[in-house]
Amino acid sequence: MTRLDLSGLRAAVASDTALRRRQRLQPVGGKGDKIFPPTYPGEGRNAPPRHVYERRRLQGKDVWCVLVDSVQSQANRLEECLLGAIADGLMIPHVVVDFSDAGLEGITRITSLDAPHRIYDAILRDSLLGDEPFMESAVGRRLAKARPEDASAVLEISPSALVFGAWHSTGEGGGLGAKFARCLTSEIVGIDVPMEELVDSRTGEVEFRTAGRRTGSRIDPLGVLRKVEVFKGESGWGTTEAAAGKKAKKVRPSEINHGNIAPSVQPLGVTCEYLEHTFVLSFAALRRLRFGGDERDAAARSLLGALGLLALVEQDARGYALRSRCDLVCEDRAPLELVHPDGSTETISIERSTVRALYQEAVEAARSAGFSLSSEPLRLTPQPKLVEIVRKSQELALQGAGGEENGSGEE
Repeated sequence: MTRLDLSGLRAAVASDTALRRRQRLQPVGGKGDKIFPPTYPGEGRNAPPRHVYERRRLQGKDVWCVLVDSVQSQANRLEECLLGAIADGLMIPHVVVDFSDAGLEGITRITSLDAPHRIYDAILRDSLLGDEPFMESAVGRRLAKARPEDASAVLEISPSALVFGAWHSTGEGGGLGAKFARCLTSEIVGIDVPMEELVDSRTGEVEFRTAGRRTGSRIDPLGVLRKVEVFKGESGWGTTEAAAGKKAKKVRPSEINHGNIAPSVQPLGVTCEYLEHTFVLSFAALRRLRFGGDERDAAARSLLGALGLLALVEQDARGYALRSRCDLVCEDRAPLELVHPDGSTETISIERSTVRALYQEAVEAARSAGFSLSSEPLRLTPQPKLVEIVRKSQELALQGAGGEENGSGEE
């Protein structure tokens, strides 16, 4: 087993294919315990929520699998782990939008590590660097001009955007701005899931769904009955139209969160033989990024490789508490593999402390190669219009209005 140091990482990034790991997981409750993958809207009007299933070819057989944590969701979790490393004192360049003086409930800061579109997110775009709109500042103009042919600006300002991918979709040419493909993919899938086959007697169409079930019910301790007349309007709710205010309409007690909820059973939740977390850090993808010359290219790519490894070991340390009733644990710690161009592999030894040291050494090497990597985040303040749109949204939310018609069940 080979221990990876900076010179070894630099050589691997220059000539090898990838680092990968296939880690088996089980529910914390034990093998066979039910877990709950994310839910997504069903097809058609009023369709019930569903999990995402697919058949995968494993060991010569087609096996039903379920998506437990998508590539996009995993990227968000890994970025959150990097924020945790920053809180521990590790220096990772990033951008912070400081909302602390805006007086918004529950919002103090948003960073390029948790904004949906990373360094090119609208939250950063609609903020100020000093007195200038961010994307109109000298820094913003550098980011707008960045391309895979020279990604130096992104490396210096928020390198995680190069690891996890970013797109300046509101940039020049109607979305033809800077675009960087992800170099790291991470996904968790449940393997060998019991499924039910349902045949529509009218159309003959076949539907597959989980054999698991989720039950739900609620007993109201106040004993409010369904037949009680309740009205809901602009003034809230009341037992008369007048008390509810303008636009009052009759509703069931359950619509104001009173009364019993009848028992229900939904085809949700799964059991599986095991879960698999697949992690791939592509060196081929890193080599598509350029930074101005041989030495700069090597130092920058090594820094990005170390950052990807750092995200992995930080998640390992943090664990796999993905959502309610989806808490996972490793079966055994799987080794990291270095994949050579001919497909052969070499086992690599990594530990959290050594990867943190490796990352810090890569930062210093990148600085020696001429990159400006600040020890402090780039700080922005939100424009007044951004604060106002958030404030109005919060006011509507408190009134129970203005919600989204459709939502994702990713979490």
